[in-house]
Amino acid sequence: MRISWPPRTRFVPGAKNILHEKLIEPNMILLPPLHIKLGLMKQFIKALDKDGNGYKYICETFPRVSGEKLKAGVFDGPQIRRLLNDSEFENSMRSIERDAWEGFRSVVQNFLGNHKAANYGEIVSNMLSAFQKLGCRMSVKLHFLHAHLDYFPENLGDYSEEMGERFHQDIKTMETRYQGRWDINMIADYCWMLKRDTAEDASHKRHAKKRKFLP
Repeated sequence: MRISWPPRTRFVPGAKNILHEKLIEPNMILLPPLHIKLGLMKQFIKALDKDGNGYKYICETFPRVSGEKLKAGVFDGPQIRRLLNDSEFENSMRSIERDAWEGFRSVVQNFLGNHKAANYGEIVSNMLSAFQKLGCRMSVKLHFLHAHLDYFPENLGDYSEEMGERFHQDIKTMETRYQGRWDINMIADYCWMLKRDTAEDASHKRHAKKRKFLP
């Protein structure tokens, strides 16, 4: 069934039209750069030609990563840094893929890190244009860069992502150990590991209750 939408009467297309008052101030919103980077990487991998040399090179570089994860673009920080420093990966891609990858690298180096370039708006805009030409979908992470660029703080490197990166590494270890069997035992094992690593001098030995049997 075709629906004819009435024309706009109040809102201006392209402007930030707000219906309700904001719950918190924009300067209190923290957009983590690591998760932005992971989201950009996911959209880039999904848009790659699965029969192209670029995607095949990724499969050869990470042979222990499952095919489903590679297709979904599920990568962690160290894996992304490895590809960013790999010139062979860049040479294996087509021109349209290479342009998107160079735009992604420029955003990571000049906006999502300790260094924020003076023309960061132009850098982000170039990456978004290259992603659009590649066929990437507009995800929430891309929407933040597209419509809410002024919400990002002056220096994203001031905010530590150590805890988020640690969580990704721990979950990766748990996935390898349990091989995808997500159950209550895996959650208990993860919680016990966190408790064991909280303090070096903490003692976590189990004490068995003494039982006496009457004659």
